[in-house]
This record gives sequence, C-alpha cells and structure tokens, in this order.
Amino acid sequence: MKHVLIALLKAYRFAVSPLYGQVCRYHPTCSAYALEAVTTHGSLRGSWLAVRRVLRCHPWALGGYDPVPPPNSMTRGV
Repeated sequence: MKHVLIALLKAYRFAVSPLYGQVCRYHPTCSAYALEAVTTHGSLRGSWLAVRRVLRCHPWALGGYDPVPPPNSMTRGV
C-alpha cells in the first residue's frame, strides 16, 4: 500500500501540482510533506499526518516551516 500511495503522490506532484504554482502557505508544500510522511512513517500514519496537514492549510493559517516529525517523536495512544 505504501508504494501505491508514493506513486500516486509522485503522479500528483508531476501532473497537477505545477498547474497551481506557488500557492502553498507551508514549506515543504503539502504534497512534498505527504510524500515524506508516507515514506518515513508508512501508509497509515503517514496518511494521517498528511490529512492533518491539509486540514491546517486554510486562508487564515499563518503557514511557515512545518517539517514531518521524525519517527521516534511520534507518541502512541495520545
């Protein structure tokens, strides 16, 4: 499943993302964040991190630098 998600994210970044230009409020962009999250944390936890990031991206968000947390910083059961 992880490889399917990675392939879909890469396809999105190649085909759709350039059409929008530089509109992302965060660095790295949401698609780059999702790709790194799935690669680092696996399909389930990485997808959850990506969904949380996309939900934070709205017109009133301050934006800025928002890296993917390292695997050892993730707490379980919280």
